[in-house]
Amino acid sequence: MSEAAQVHGLEPRRGDVRPELRLGRLVLSLLVGAASVFIAAGILPRFSVGGFWQALGAALVIGLLNAVLAPIVAAIRLPYTVATSFLLVLLLDVFVLRATDALTDGAIVVGGFGAALVAALVISAISTALEVVLGANDDEAYSLRVIHRVAGHSGERVETDVPGIIYLEIDGLSKPVLQRAMRDGNAPQMARWLADDTHHLLEWETDLSSQTGASQAGILMGSNEDVPAFRWVEKERGELMVCSNPDDCAEIERRHAGEGLLRDGGASRGNLLSGEADFVLLTASRVSAEKQANPGYRAFFANGFNVTRTLVLVIWEAILEVVAAARQRRRDVRPRGHRGGIYPLLRAGMCVVVRDLTVYAVLTDMLKGRAAVYATFASYDEVAHHSGLERPDTLEALRKLDQQFGRIERARRYAPRPYRLVVLSDHGQTQGATFKQRNGYGLDDLVRESVESDQVRAVGGEDESRTNVGVAFDEATGQGEESGEKRGPKKDVSSEEVVVLGSGNLGLVYLMDEPRRLTLEEIEARHPRLLTALKAHPHVGFVVVRSERDGAVVLGPRGVRYLADDRVEGDDPLAPFSPTAARHLERSDGFEHAPDLYVNSFYDPELDEGCAFEELISFHGGMGGLQTRPFIMAPVELPLP
Repeated sequence: MSEAAQVHGLEPRRGDVRPELRLGRLVLSLLVGAASVFIAAGILPRFSVGGFWQALGAALVIGLLNAVLAPIVAAIRLPYTVATSFLLVLLLDVFVLRATDALTDGAIVVGGFGAALVAALVISAISTALEVVLGANDDEAYSLRVIHRVAGHSGERVETDVPGIIYLEIDGLSKPVLQRAMRDGNAPQMARWLADDTHHLLEWETDLSSQTGASQAGILMGSNEDVPAFRWVEKERGELMVCSNPDDCAEIERRHAGEGLLRDGGASRGNLLSGEADFVLLTASRVSAEKQANPGYRAFFANGFNVTRTLVLVIWEAILEVVAAARQRRRDVRPRGHRGGIYPLLRAGMCVVVRDLTVYAVLTDMLKGRAAVYATFASYDEVAHHSGLERPDTLEALRKLDQQFGRIERARRYAPRPYRLVVLSDHGQTQGATFKQRNGYGLDDLVRESVESDQVRAVGGEDESRTNVGVAFDEATGQGEESGEKRGPKKDVSSEEVVVLGSGNLGLVYLMDEPRRLTLEEIEARHPRLLTALKAHPHVGFVVVRSERDGAVVLGPRGVRYLADDRVEGDDPLAPFSPTAARHLERSDGFEHAPDLYVNSFYDPELDEGCAFEELISFHGGMGGLQTRPFIMAPVELPLP
């Protein structure tokens, strides 16, 4: 390992070494706690403190009670762990304030349950703000000590000199965007790894379906065969498959089982698929298993300050979203999408709750010495979909992830085995106004006007990053087994005549006349206007259809490409796309459940934009632009092709 790496503390220590709590920072944290209690008492009714010294004593009692009681509550094995633990720890915070009232002989006075709950949240908000301003946050060392204790008491700690590996996936981040972020100071941790020559950075290319379901099937299960898009129809069963549906994720995993990346003791955190891991948390394909008590959350709740801090940060993140959306409207930033309704809370759930639960799970895995961990962080992807590819709040979400990666790196020195950190993405994103924004109608409307039927069903909407919030909700409420039916579109499409699906800028058209794929010749005979309308549309780049005579054919506005013999007539419809586009299309065309028609949006290389068939201004799922250009950043000792 390089000298620079050792200077920065990347060389793991050997032996059972605990994180150290520095006295000076503990004193400063205590003073911040006292100031927070004192300020809260000054602004809240029914909550008072005699003076600063009384506030100091109260802060000390609060800290001691939390340190003793929170780990006890977190150790209780309860079903629906997220919900029950959040509520229990929140009640504990109320109890701690009431107990401090009783123990300090009136140093603080709390006027009831409601007053105690509000006071706990306000104190947490003030202390969070003061710690940021003063740089007094010693929570990392304290949290690591808590996690170290949880790992030690679990009986699962494995001590060995054999290196383990941690995969940290940033959902939706392309290599060029990462490079600009590192250059501009928005990803300093990852920039330092490259500058210190501990890691190297490579780009890889997705296939046609540039979305998490397909990419994670390949990465975690060893194959993404017959995953044509984020959502697709299996005509012989008349059912819709969606990569955000836990039941469908479980089925995808079942079909590809046998070569899972995380077999034999690995851990899956925040993923669509588990990679056949033995330990899972916030994993869509195994959500039903999380209805029972899940010890993976214990370390998070064992830190008594995490719940109130998380609730405060959720509120703050939602406020940031509302402000950012208003700023875009005021400045008339284009393109921009709808960001109202419950979206601010969904964003807050992704950027705070899911992120922090996942980080704590990874830290616990490391301090237990698990051989392999794969964790997905989808906050950048979620914000980019609605804010834009490199807008300020999108890059802020990336900066916060980078900060958490630094935290994970620093924890390596306390692990019972050496660890290699690999950061990667599953796809990138491409930006542009949506198909509907450009035309006033959707792809489904275009198809409806061009087929010999007025029964056209469109399915689009939920993206895969929101699945993490949905899984957390299912785990919290115990709806894991029913979630596939309650969330997402109706699965039975056997009674439909035409189904149009959107997967970013990739559209899929299923003509339900037959329980098999129709050929070009059959489509022209049954729906003579359809292919002409699609290929001639200015915002459609190409259409892929299977010809009975010529095999897979790519139709463009002014030309045709025959994939079987790589022959072009007229203008090549794949010219604006990757040089390997034809190979990817030929493979996807051969999938058992390929649609009757693949419809990819246009892509303009000069403007670097395309358009989604969903209402997402930054998108992925098809071809064109940065969406097919993810990255892998791996330690230099790991060879990459």
